[in-house]
Amino acid sequence: MIAVIELWGNQFIVRKGDIIDVKKQDVEVWKTITTEALLISDEEGKDTKIGTPTVSGSKVELKATEQLLDTKVRVFKMKSKKRHMKNRGFRASVTKLEILSIA
Repeated sequence: MIAVIELWGNQFIVRKGDIIDVKKQDVEVWKTITTEALLISDEEGKDTKIGTPTVSGSKVELKATEQLLDTKVRVFKMKSKKRHMKNRGFRASVTKLEILSIA
């Protein structure tokens, strides 16, 4: 089963067993979250259910596995011919979620 879910303003295409990274959320590690799917389909795409806005009766279970910092993003600013340069780094906080089941 494939599902399209919306979490905190972002949409994700997920399958059972997938691990996705989302913006940091106030969820305790190893706690489960349930949400409804926007679209549910089988692997071949023959049996598809599209919701308005969500598929009624659908249920996607997610488990928070980790809270961590993402890879560093370099921010380099330079003014040409002025000898002015700035080099900064930024690491976003993310939450890893594992898809337990799609129904």
